[in-house]
Amino acid sequence: MKFLKKLLIVSVAIIIVSGCKKLDIAPTDKFSDLTFWKVDENVYSALYNNYSLIYNSGLYFNAEALSDNAYSPSGDLNLIASGNATSLTAKFQNDWAFYYSSIKSCNIFLDNVDQNTTLPAATIARLKAETRFIRAFQHFNLTKWYGDVPIMDHNGTPEEAQVIPRSPKADVVKFILDELDASIADLPSKNELPASENGRITKGAALALEARVLLYQGDRMADVVTVCEKLMNDQATYGTYSLAPSYSALFSDPNVNKNSDEIILSLQYVPTIRTWQDFWDFAPRTVGGRVSSLAPTQELVNDYIMLNGKGINEAGSGFSESNPYANRDPRLTATVVYDGYQWVKPDNTTKTIYIKPGSDPVQPGLDEYSAGSQAASATGYYWRKYFDPSAQANFVSGNNLHLFRYAEILLDYAEAKQSLGQMDASVWNKTIGALRARAGFTQASALNYPGPADMTNIIRRERRVEFALEGLRTDDIRRWKIAENVMNGYAHGAKFSSDQNTDNGYIRVQLRKFNPQRDYLWAIPAHDIQLNSNLTQNPGYNN
Repeated sequence: MKFLKKLLIVSVAIIIVSGCKKLDIAPTDKFSDLTFWKVDENVYSALYNNYSLIYNSGLYFNAEALSDNAYSPSGDLNLIASGNATSLTAKFQNDWAFYYSSIKSCNIFLDNVDQNTTLPAATIARLKAETRFIRAFQHFNLTKWYGDVPIMDHNGTPEEAQVIPRSPKADVVKFILDELDASIADLPSKNELPASENGRITKGAALALEARVLLYQGDRMADVVTVCEKLMNDQATYGTYSLAPSYSALFSDPNVNKNSDEIILSLQYVPTIRTWQDFWDFAPRTVGGRVSSLAPTQELVNDYIMLNGKGINEAGSGFSESNPYANRDPRLTATVVYDGYQWVKPDNTTKTIYIKPGSDPVQPGLDEYSAGSQAASATGYYWRKYFDPSAQANFVSGNNLHLFRYAEILLDYAEAKQSLGQMDASVWNKTIGALRARAGFTQASALNYPGPADMTNIIRRERRVEFALEGLRTDDIRRWKIAENVMNGYAHGAKFSSDQNTDNGYIRVQLRKFNPQRDYLWAIPAHDIQLNSNLTQNPGYNN
């Protein structure tokens, strides 16, 4: 599709133009800042460049390793998860620079697009609204990691960048919400979007981001309910959204992945043109994986409930350590590869994945857990979610990565209603009950409203398993202020340890430390503080 293919375009001309000084006479043999924006094609190239800067697959997946969902041996991810990061940690600098470079590109667009006099005014307004969404999203990412951050609402000069101070987080959040509110009127609804523009930002996307921003503040739950109800109830204004019939198809089936009514906004990819390849280091080696760079933890696996709706440690659950993956939430099999897993290959044949040491009839067992292995999973688990059966060699995929799904709106709504003391059977049926039915639960004990007891933990567990490998768990444990509990102590793997007397035989993968006085915020990069004396450091970090 035209829009998807154009996302590959990175407008070098914009960078060149942004660095030009004002001239009295515009060159006639190349674009200048006096002529660039007057050409409609250039305006769209600049827009698509901003879309390409929204996010990337590395940021999307790697956040899992900063939570109790996954373990990564990679340098900075390992440093942060183990509590050993400093203000010099490269990820703090790289992510800060990524978000602000994206914001700068948006500001260049917004400061210059009105020079165009040939596109209709309504079109210009829409393009500006899309760009303001992207700018708001990047400010949100900054403030959730770093807290107080400079607000960049225009294309500042280098001199300004050296003196601009951090704005209080409350002011940053207000800026984000104001930007989204101002954008909605000029954005199309989902139903107004032609197929050729699938993937562009809509009113629904702006509302979904607004709901996430409000939810993360913790004290705006009534506003969360209001925003979610717009998407749930006002299809005429915002578009028709619903849960996809198949959970696994959302991530693996190319047609569902790109066209489902559950998708509110995704990172757009196109086979052979714009692709991602992270799954090469997620998959078992016997089906084509390379190394295990991001492995699911036992703690994640433990949170998938039984088909009867009970947690594995609840009385009457039926859970057995000797057959631990039987009768579990079907999303477990859609997400995590465990010992004895039946891997369905693109030709619809199956392959058994042997992970328990010594179990593979073909030795050496490439997927088997081995302490200290540099290739096999350190936890005894691999990923299935986002497996693309139509991928090219080495798992080069053109499937989209979902930033906002309708499922998130439903769980935002459930959490907000519970926080306000308004959770009841009606809310349950529209949210968690609907998600479990879609996942494949059939027993009434799992589908029916269980009453108010332990509802907060039920909702949190539901978010965890629904969004595993989508990067939201790290946000959740930080905003709930439970990271100090779940990120202190060992991350574990399957029950394959040679020492059965330690942690009941579950693999000790990584000792993690989380200092609540420091680690709920990332360090402002030391390099930027050196350049800008008005930037202050977050508590607990040395400049």
